[in-house]
Amino acid sequence: MLRRLPYRLQVPLGLTLGVVITALIVTIVAARISAGSARMMTLATVDSAIALLGAKARPLLVADDTWRVYVLLRNTAALLPGADKHHARAAVLDVQGKIVAASDPVRLETGRDVLRELAHAGPDAQAQQWKQRVALERADKALTLIHPVSSEDGQILGYSYVQLDGPVFAPDWAALAKPAFLGALLAVGFLAPIGWFVGNRMARPVRRIAACISQIGHVETAALISQLPIDTDPELDRIGNAVKRLLQEMEVRRQAEQRALSAERMAALGRITAAVAHEINNPLGGLLTATQTLRLHGESETTRVKTLDLIERGLQQIRATVASLLPHARIEDRPLEVGDLEDVVALVQFTATPRQVFIKSQADVSSALRVPSAAVRQAMLNLMLNAVKAAGEQGWVSVKLEGCAESVSFTVSNSGNRLTAEDLERSIAAESGNDPRGFGLWVCREIATQFAGRFEAIDSLEAHTRLMFWIPNRERDVVTAID
Repeated sequence: MLRRLPYRLQVPLGLTLGVVITALIVTIVAARISAGSARMMTLATVDSAIALLGAKARPLLVADDTWRVYVLLRNTAALLPGADKHHARAAVLDVQGKIVAASDPVRLETGRDVLRELAHAGPDAQAQQWKQRVALERADKALTLIHPVSSEDGQILGYSYVQLDGPVFAPDWAALAKPAFLGALLAVGFLAPIGWFVGNRMARPVRRIAACISQIGHVETAALISQLPIDTDPELDRIGNAVKRLLQEMEVRRQAEQRALSAERMAALGRITAAVAHEINNPLGGLLTATQTLRLHGESETTRVKTLDLIERGLQQIRATVASLLPHARIEDRPLEVGDLEDVVALVQFTATPRQVFIKSQADVSSALRVPSAAVRQAMLNLMLNAVKAAGEQGWVSVKLEGCAESVSFTVSNSGNRLTAEDLERSIAAESGNDPRGFGLWVCREIATQFAGRFEAIDSLEAHTRLMFWIPNRERDVVTAID
């Protein structure tokens, strides 16, 4: 209905409606907060009263002075919220949970076993089970509090007992909403005239430009531009310039869309290039270290053979990474070996040494490994490099390779800030988008998914991060056949 009105009426009416809705929301929120505060204050008053009642009743219970207990209850009950309307009552119970005296003997008769009724217990129930303050709330908001009265040596002498009916906690909504309602009326009375004036002022220049806009497509662009009004009013100038740009840039928009499409393709190509460079640079750092080792200690036959094997396996991993980009390429891959863990540790040591990060590795393999070495080595390398960066200066990284007949898992822990499962999911979501610098965790997730496994953060009470990469212990062709 508001949309059918003229623009000069929509502004003041819309402003008035917004003020009314805002005032109603503020009124409801303020009333709810006030009601909650009132309940908290009532509970605090009752807590103080029942604690005071327990302290005053202690010597009276010892002396078995029933009359003075009744006088104490009559004076204390008057302090309870709702006592003037007979919605609150208090009593003192003996050690067996029976009423000694009450402020309202009609509703809380002497000798009544209150604790047994509350506990819904059988004939063998003992009142000594109520060793701390208990608050019981019913569905009608009524509240019952039982406070044990103890001697100086901790022996329970009895209980102070308070009952509050539901109306005690019922908020006075009319009183709570009255101030906010008056404020809303004042705001409407003040803002409605201002909105009316502003609406008329804004509508005049808009009507002048609306005639020109209605002719777009029927009149030449140059003629429409000449008909646009020239005014010193900033709002009119803004609208006029917007219409002028609309007329002048219709052809430019098509060209801009083509340029945007081309730029998006280039950005996608750049992300792919950065990701490939990331996966190739990971083993290259370790291979450079291996060549330095070969140059310095190449005279040893054992060192030379071990280093050349490490370089060969690293180059095979780079070859497998590059070949995965070719849809028709197929590289025969050997199964993973326990020695591959030592190779990955050696490759990562190139990054860990300048940071003084200590790396601890462990292998627990009880079955033959039937998983491709290139993919698992790639996942292990990515996880360890990320762990070294997260550990910080003089930190530590602990890795463990486990294998059994059903699965092969690789667990990485580091001394850096803890990474929860939610943090890992957010990091993977960001890394799979426009941030190729952190591509490693996303690659680990993709490899685990490709081989029907999992990659996740393990939550524990320890303060450090713990990530686990897991895939079934079988060849990829077997996984495909089963799926």
